Amino acid sequence: MINEKQGFSLNGYAALLILLGIFALCLLTLSNVSAPFGPTEVLTLILMALALVCLAGFFMVQPNQGKIFTLFGSYVGTEKRNGLRWTIPFFIRKSISLRIRNFESGKIKVNDNLGNPIEIASIVVWSVTDTAEAMFEVDDYESYVTIQSESALRNLTSTYSYDPQDEDGVSLRSHPVEVSENLKQEIQERLGKAGVTVHEARISHLAYAQEIASAMLQRQQATAIIAARNKIVEGAVGMVEMALERLKEKNVVELDEERKATMVSNLLVVLCADKSTQPVVNTGSIY
Repeated sequence: MINEKQGFSLNGYAALLILLGIFALCLLTLSNVSAPFGPTEVLTLILMALALVCLAGFFMVQPNQGKIFTLFGSYVGTEKRNGLRWTIPFFIRKSISLRIRNFESGKIKVNDNLGNPIEIASIVVWSVTDTAEAMFEVDDYESYVTIQSESALRNLTSTYSYDPQDEDGVSLRSHPVEVSENLKQEIQERLGKAGVTVHEARISHLAYAQEIASAMLQRQQATAIIAARNKIVEGAVGMVEMALERLKEKNVVELDEERKATMVSNLLVVLCADKSTQPVVNTGSIY
């Protein structure tokens, strides 16, 4: 495995001043010489030629950018320091972005752990942190991020259900924070070998597939109706108990068991009915 290391480079402004000084010195030396040239003049010309070659060693590093150096097919280092830099002219320099990027997967259809087909999509926030691994360990690190993120999303979806099956169960819809953290870890495991760090991963779209969406919607509606009915019945029973206790405490009326049952029945009908009930007024004796 190829790991990132610091490449050789100098401050470009200092190197430029040195080269300009060499050129000035060489021109000054040659200006006072007449043909034929002697050994000193030949060395001066060679020095000027080398200085001209060294001009090819200047390069610019932008913020959040890295320059990867290779020499005859071998990796020799990476430069991340910003500004004008100078390195050995024979180094081949390739740029790589270190900026944070967003990747949003398309909507993919996959079965959850109960076999229900669902549509899901994710957003992955990532950046390159090891330039050597990103450049040399994989063929195309951007394509690698795309394919491996979708693969991790498919694998994660198959381990959870869409809706929770019990009170303590973890599902895609009820525990988005926990699911997102697990998705981030799984993607990171896959992208670590490519020198990529995942900063955030979260689900951006979650829905049942169209072929079962209608049936699942009816099931959700039925579940909501049952839950609401449970609350209504629980509250109605409490109100009936309170009414009977208050009547007994205040000695408003004495009711036998049959009349209590009738009263309970009437109150439950009134409190639990979907529509408004029509009362029947008894103008005579209740017995």
